[in-house]
Amino acid sequence: MSRSIVKNVILGLAVGDALGVPVEFKSRDDLKVRPIQTMKGNGTYHKERGTWSDDTSLTLAGLESLTFGLDFNDVMERYKNWYVNGDYTPDGETFDIGNTTKNAITKYLHQVPPLQCGDSDEMSNGNGSLMRISPFVLYLYFHNYHLDEFDYRGYEIIHKASSLTHSHPRCLLGCGIYAKVLTALLNPLSGNKAATVQKAIDAALYSYDESMFSSGIKAEISTYEHLVDVLNFSKMSEETIHSTGYIVDTLEAALYCFLNTDSYKDCVLKAVNLGYDTDTTASVAGSLAGAFYGVETIPQEWLNTLVKKEYIISLCNGFEERNSH
Repeated sequence: MSRSIVKNVILGLAVGDALGVPVEFKSRDDLKVRPIQTMKGNGTYHKERGTWSDDTSLTLAGLESLTFGLDFNDVMERYKNWYVNGDYTPDGETFDIGNTTKNAITKYLHQVPPLQCGDSDEMSNGNGSLMRISPFVLYLYFHNYHLDEFDYRGYEIIHKASSLTHSHPRCLLGCGIYAKVLTALLNPLSGNKAATVQKAIDAALYSYDESMFSSGIKAEISTYEHLVDVLNFSKMSEETIHSTGYIVDTLEAALYCFLNTDSYKDCVLKAVNLGYDTDTTASVAGSLAGAFYGVETIPQEWLNTLVKKEYIISLCNGFEERNSH
């Protein structure tokens, strides 16, 4: 595995995102007829091959902010600059922003404190915080925060990071589960993916069940019930896996694709070809697969096609250099 865990995760995410952008909102049936097999251009947003979306833009904004330390005001300022100025975009144009994220940044523009910007109603359970949470997981990893029942500080940071845009307890929990799984995949105890994922999810759910977190978060554990038994979950029919913009669906779909494939390439292609929210499903799946398999397993043609690849790599290197000491 590549020693650069930051590039493993971030490039894994960005390539998955770019694969999914041209066919976002396409149905699964359409993609069964014309499946995505490599990087494409045009499509939904009429963008060139290798163009990534808000998933990668917000991830990069968070990554660069965390290069200089944990400051949620600075993170939100960078999200604002993405939305208003087109910072962290492949071509200077902000496109494909989710409603909940847009609402949060609008509140910030009206002087609402960052950690109060995220909506918490039932309709604000999209995947917009999950798709950009990986830099915070990397930050915790480099700074030796433990996501376990003995040290809740790591989970609290993940919750605050989600709350910048999405503060419903279901989103906080989903980001927490993902954070524990991604952390486990950065340094797996064995080559057994399913066992690594199962142990991580068990630990996350135990931590939430035993913790001092709000009853609201504990009440949401049942919404992730499919993940309690990873082996049975991975054997579920693909027809039962949904690939919408709902956070539970996205986390389940990403894990399903990761567990049912044996390479980075197959994982992200499976994620894209589930249809609908193709870029985010493949982004989340790609971050997991990148962490596990390493950046050197991403097809070189795809990496070479990725718009502003060197810019992304420079942000990864900057983060790793400043946080490795």
